[in-house]
Amino acid sequence: MASGEASLRALENLMTEFFHSCTTNERKREIEELLNNFAQQTGAWRHCLFFLSNTRNEYVMMYSLTVFENLVNKMWMGVASQDKMEIRSCLPKLLLEHHKSVPYFIRNKLSKVIVDIGRQDWPMFYHDFFTNTLQLIQSPAVAQLGLVMLKTTSEELACPREDLSVARKDELRKLLLDQVPTMLGLLTGILETYWDKHSIIASTPPPSPTSGECVELLGTLFQGSQYSKLLCQPMAALDYESQQLCCLVLECLAHLFSWIPLSTHITPTLLASIFHFARFGCDLQTKAKSGSFISYTSSSSNEHLDAGTLAPSSNGEGGGKVDRSRLGVLAMTCINELVSKNCVPVDFEEYLLRMFQQTFFLLQRLTRENNAHTVKSRLQELDESYLEKFTDFLRLFVSVHLRRIESSPQFPIVEFLALLFKYTFNQPTHEGYFACLDIWSVFLDFLTTKIKSRLADRESLLNRYKDALVLLLREVLNRVQFRYNQVQLEELDDETLDDDQQTEWQKYLRQSLEVVAKVMELLPSHAFSTLFPILQENLDVYLGLQQFIVTTGTSRRLNITAENDCRRLHCSLRDLSSLLQAVGRLAEHFIGEIFAARFADALAVVERLVEVTCYGSQTSLYDLETAVPSVLKPDLIDVHAQALAALQAYSHWLAQFYSEVHSQNQSQFINLITSAVDASSPLITAKVPEKLRMCACHLMLSITLTVRPVFMVTLPAVQNIFNLITENQTHRLPPEAHLLVCRALSNMLLLPWPNLAENEQQWQTRSSSHASMLAALTREYRMLRGTVNITPRRPEMHDLKAVIQQTLPVLRDVVDSISGESTKSRQICYQSLQESVQVSLSLFPVFIQQPDVTDEMLAFFLTLFQALRVQMGVAFTGQILQTFLSLFTREQLAASILQEGSAGCRVVQKFLKILQVVVQEPGQAFKPFLPSILSLCMEQVYPVVAERSSPDVKAEMFELLYQILHQNWRYFFKTSILTSVQRGAPEDAMENEAQFTAAMQAFGQSFLQPDIHIFKQNLSYLESLNSKHKLYHRKLFRTSMLFHFINVLLQVLLHKSHDLLQEEITLAVYNMASVDFDAFYSAFMPEFLNGCQGVDTNQRAVLARNFKIERDLPSFTQSVQRLVNDLRYYRLCNSSLPSGTIKL
Repeated sequence: MASGEASLRALENLMTEFFHSCTTNERKREIEELLNNFAQQTGAWRHCLFFLSNTRNEYVMMYSLTVFENLVNKMWMGVASQDKMEIRSCLPKLLLEHHKSVPYFIRNKLSKVIVDIGRQDWPMFYHDFFTNTLQLIQSPAVAQLGLVMLKTTSEELACPREDLSVARKDELRKLLLDQVPTMLGLLTGILETYWDKHSIIASTPPPSPTSGECVELLGTLFQGSQYSKLLCQPMAALDYESQQLCCLVLECLAHLFSWIPLSTHITPTLLASIFHFARFGCDLQTKAKSGSFISYTSSSSNEHLDAGTLAPSSNGEGGGKVDRSRLGVLAMTCINELVSKNCVPVDFEEYLLRMFQQTFFLLQRLTRENNAHTVKSRLQELDESYLEKFTDFLRLFVSVHLRRIESSPQFPIVEFLALLFKYTFNQPTHEGYFACLDIWSVFLDFLTTKIKSRLADRESLLNRYKDALVLLLREVLNRVQFRYNQVQLEELDDETLDDDQQTEWQKYLRQSLEVVAKVMELLPSHAFSTLFPILQENLDVYLGLQQFIVTTGTSRRLNITAENDCRRLHCSLRDLSSLLQAVGRLAEHFIGEIFAARFADALAVVERLVEVTCYGSQTSLYDLETAVPSVLKPDLIDVHAQALAALQAYSHWLAQFYSEVHSQNQSQFINLITSAVDASSPLITAKVPEKLRMCACHLMLSITLTVRPVFMVTLPAVQNIFNLITENQTHRLPPEAHLLVCRALSNMLLLPWPNLAENEQQWQTRSSSHASMLAALTREYRMLRGTVNITPRRPEMHDLKAVIQQTLPVLRDVVDSISGESTKSRQICYQSLQESVQVSLSLFPVFIQQPDVTDEMLAFFLTLFQALRVQMGVAFTGQILQTFLSLFTREQLAASILQEGSAGCRVVQKFLKILQVVVQEPGQAFKPFLPSILSLCMEQVYPVVAERSSPDVKAEMFELLYQILHQNWRYFFKTSILTSVQRGAPEDAMENEAQFTAAMQAFGQSFLQPDIHIFKQNLSYLESLNSKHKLYHRKLFRTSMLFHFINVLLQVLLHKSHDLLQEEITLAVYNMASVDFDAFYSAFMPEFLNGCQGVDTNQRAVLARNFKIERDLPSFTQSVQRLVNDLRYYRLCNSSLPSGTIKL
């Protein structure tokens, strides 16, 4: 490039060509290479300085600044000191000359480059860096530029990235903390000056409906407060320039507050100034009318300083009206930064109280009604961002600080709750309402915890808050009822599922009912007396529908056809459905210690639920023809389903009723259970809608699992279900319902009855009934025993697979349901299953090439091993295991594992899970299998998965390896506890050393791979083996493996490949080093540093010197973090130095 001018023209042409729509990707790559090569040349920055001074091309400016940024952040160490001085002198001059004429993003980028230089050189070589910024802020003509510089300084110096040494980071933080009083003083002065100046200029406003709003200040909140008058002053009429400047000040403060500690430097005057500006968000005239405003985001990058805060420039940048509500949003951002800090010094608590007083003045403004506006319409007209910030403030106040403030006599908590109530129930959006409900939930949790810790004061505490809780309960219940809130509720989507698998309506109802349940816990009697009458009212409508049913021939019709009646019925049914859910959610508040005290209320609820479920089943409302089938039919089905689900929720209450008072109220209890079963049984058929059928099955299952009545098996309805399941194969239930009913019937016969001695359990009768039931269920399956010699190509194969896949899930579910029960239950279960298990084992080799069938079979065997291995006996279990080990050849395993996510892969996972169960079995019975299991793991599975991702199989294989080591430690280390504590005893007598070493190498290898889940799992396994068996202290590990593991873990920290696990990795390094700290510091660390690439001898010496000899975990962790940071920093610096650079 011959001359500066020619170079500039060439660069402009290149940049224009690069961004032109017609330029090909290949040409773009060529240009990019040219530009990169130019940037790497020594002295390229001089050309860039010329370009910046002489171009108007934005692309050229941005490229030139990128060259400077790269120079400062990566190559500064190798730049000559004379050149550094020149750059430090030229760039600020350039910024001052051009900051008004260049686009805002160029100005911000240039500011950042100057700050980056300060980050490297201030104060030693760039002593006037910070004072220059402060002087800019104090000069009105360039104050905006100074504020941009200050915010960038806060972002880049207070929380610097890793391209600095730890010592430099600490130095910068200390330097900035020393400047905090000066910075805050300057910013306070600007806010005060502009507010006062424009408040004086502002003419007296005309009378308005809001005048006199200062009269009704929040209770005793501001009595004697000097700020009450300040906050009632008229709003300042800021001009355009002033608004821009104040926005920048508030942005600076928000970032400063994110890192400076709470202290008295944050003065009452500063807080008062911020609150003045927070009032702009409450001002109805401030809402933006145009879409030009770019909303503030609390990003830490100055690239995002938006155009709306800048003066209009010659290039047309930043024009348009700055939205005044933005001042309110930024002021609330500052307040929230302060309130989010949990650590509050004692001398700041008074300031905190003052802040809350001032914010609640704003809350009162927001929730004030007047002739012109209701609260809701007022909130609707305000800026959404402002409301979000205000709600965030309320959440932070309640969750972080309420415990500090609540008991203060200067803070009227009850009045605050009244304002929060108005604010909550006038939210203009559903999201805002949800956020406010969350705040109430946090408050109710706080109150519940406080009451539990001060039981003596329970009544006085409750009385203090009772009125607020009563209002909250009533309003939340009203909000979920169509009767009161139809327009809003119909806006909610009840079809699309979110990430939590619930619709918007379900989320709305669930969050509301959680609040109701929490109030119920505090005020049980009142909550019940509020909810039950509303439920009764809607139930009467539902129960009265029978009179409108008209039967003609085979069809049955609901004779309600008028549009208005249909709409009212729809609303009533939707409300009934919600109230039934509410009643079900409250079931937990009638059991346990308060069972007797609330017995009458609970009995009234359960009797009503039994009545309504029986009514629904008898009248078959789900089967009616209706005038609006797309609306009323789903409503009728949903009410019936919710009644069944609510009754199911009371199964624990029924169980307590059965065990505590059934002897006095036996007939009452029997009637409840009989009616519940009678309500469920007609619905357990394929013809009934799925939602109802599943609710009936779950109710039946809960009664058999939780209540376990003795007489249940004799009920005619139960006998009908038994016959349906065992005899009527042509009208089978859908699979999921079939599974639930089989489990319920099995529970009835296998689970011990409560309140009865062992000799009254009728085990013999129940055993024969269970055996006959399973015999009927497995009839077709057991007939497959004779098909062992079939070939996979036979056409019957499809039918055989269908039988297997229908039967085994049922058997697996039956076994799984009694896995935690008594020995007797498991014995009976195995006796009933014995023949089916043997059939399964004989069929297994036939289907070994059919992964979908093998997967089902292994799932069954896995459940058997987990639940019934004792009942199966050692000999038969060994036979099963031998069969599996012989069938799973290396080729078979490899073929399955390579099909990731397939049925074959799942087969291998289940097989490894079965082996995990076997190796965990205590005693010697299965020890003979250990060598072959280890061999399969290390010689057949590991070589296949070692170099592949195979995350699922790998996770199971490493868990098997861990269980082998943990449960069979003495297979490798024979030393007993007694010999290990005797002096002079031979250390660590080892057996099977080769297998142990291979296992450790497999763990070590996994730390070199990218899968973070396997890394975390395996690190926890090693730590567990160390805590339980002193793994790191064992001679073999200590002498030949320990330093290798520490080295690998430190390299992982250096490469930042598993940064989410920093704490776990550092803890593991500490535990390994603590085995022999002396050897770690004297032998390992020098060797580790000598082996580190990319650093010179002097840097190694500094790293060694800074890595202090620490033996406690916190100090050791700090040393490791410092080592990793500084080593990465040195490598970064060295890699960017020009070749031939001599370092001093």
